[in-house]
Amino acid sequence: MASVFKYSRDEGKRDAPYWIEYRDEFGKRRRKKGYTRKRETEDKAEEIEREVRQRKLGLIDPHQQALRHHRSTQIEAHLAAYELHLDGGSRTVKHKTLTMSRIRKIVAEAGIQSLDDLQPDKIDAYLNKLRKKKLGLRTINHYVQAVQGWCRWLVKNRRLSVSPLDSLTTYNAAVDVRHKRRALTVGEVTQLIASARDSSQTIQGMGPESRARLYTMAFLTGLRRKELASLTPSSFDLKSSPPTLTVAAACSKHRKTDVLPLHSELVESLPGWLRGLKPKDFLFPRLANRKTWFMVKKDLERVGIPYETAAGIADFHASGRHTYVTQLLRSGVSLTQARELARHGDIKMTMRYTHIGLADQAEALKSLPGTTQSSQQIVSTPSQPTSDDVSRHGTAWHKTDNDGELESSEKTRGFDAPWHNESGDGDLCHHPLQSGGGGNRTRVPKHLHASIYVCVRLV
Repeated sequence: MASVFKYSRDEGKRDAPYWIEYRDEFGKRRRKKGYTRKRETEDKAEEIEREVRQRKLGLIDPHQQALRHHRSTQIEAHLAAYELHLDGGSRTVKHKTLTMSRIRKIVAEAGIQSLDDLQPDKIDAYLNKLRKKKLGLRTINHYVQAVQGWCRWLVKNRRLSVSPLDSLTTYNAAVDVRHKRRALTVGEVTQLIASARDSSQTIQGMGPESRARLYTMAFLTGLRRKELASLTPSSFDLKSSPPTLTVAAACSKHRKTDVLPLHSELVESLPGWLRGLKPKDFLFPRLANRKTWFMVKKDLERVGIPYETAAGIADFHASGRHTYVTQLLRSGVSLTQARELARHGDIKMTMRYTHIGLADQAEALKSLPGTTQSSQQIVSTPSQPTSDDVSRHGTAWHKTDNDGELESSEKTRGFDAPWHNESGDGDLCHHPLQSGGGGNRTRVPKHLHASIYVCVRLV
């Protein structure tokens, strides 16, 4: 039986609540807060006892009951719980702040008071408002992904049975690129580095040599700005084979420790760059707070290279990471290797960093062989050998099977496998069409289609 009581410290206090003590369906003793009036608390105690009996008899599904409880809970409680969940993960503070900010904006603007209010039409109405405000499609997609991630967490933690927002779709951000970047050529990168080194200006607190080193490191490693800002002498191992660079998980965008091979030019330059620095001194102090795009713009303008063209802008991320990935592929590196070096989880992301223009396509086209060849000429001949061809070689040719191969009692394999005759003399069957009468004999592989004969005239 459930009992109703007040704590001894609350005796005589009219505003102090009563408490209910009872045993649940598993026999575990529990307490629940009641009301300030004893009669109302006793009614609640009876209701609790009734529910316990029904659960013991299997008349109430505890999971369904918990879902009903969560649906009636204020939405702010679920938001606070999700924010705690993000705090406990490996996510950055920036990621958590942006995610919660977007979710809270949706909840507030769409008028969501409880989980029952999470309906796709309400979210769509708010997203349409964002579009009317000329917000970028990529940014709007971030809102969709944030609220869908929250709903998936609600399902995982049994606060919802299914996600009500799975039907929401993201927009095609490719048709609304707000920050189009372009990759530089190797010559332009060289000029950028020389421009910084030869200047006498300090831009964003960085002197000429510091900027030149920064541009070189960004181009030859493909590291992001904050990853470059985290580099210290202890990040490099120049004695290993091959020499390596390590980016700590706390500084990497995908929150994993990255070990990358170093370019030979950096292996030669780094001893001088690191000389005089302590193991924990930053190679580029306070870089994370610098306007690196402004530095690149000024150094490019000094040598007459436009910062922005029809192809896009050449900010720090473009002149470094975008150019790094593009030049890897221009140098013949496979797309898989480029993805590994860029540390992308999806090869589609690597493709977004690849800027292959018309000139690159024209250069690649040069490797495609033409139809005219100076050393040999390919001549098409009738699909069947004539009787003269057969009599000249004393060979009865097999007819082809359904697969287009010559029928033969002897199976042969490989490109150099000969065609067989029926004369039984064991000699190779020569090609029925030869240059002149006594030209070189040509071996014809059996696996070639028998209805086509090719004569190669050597020039």
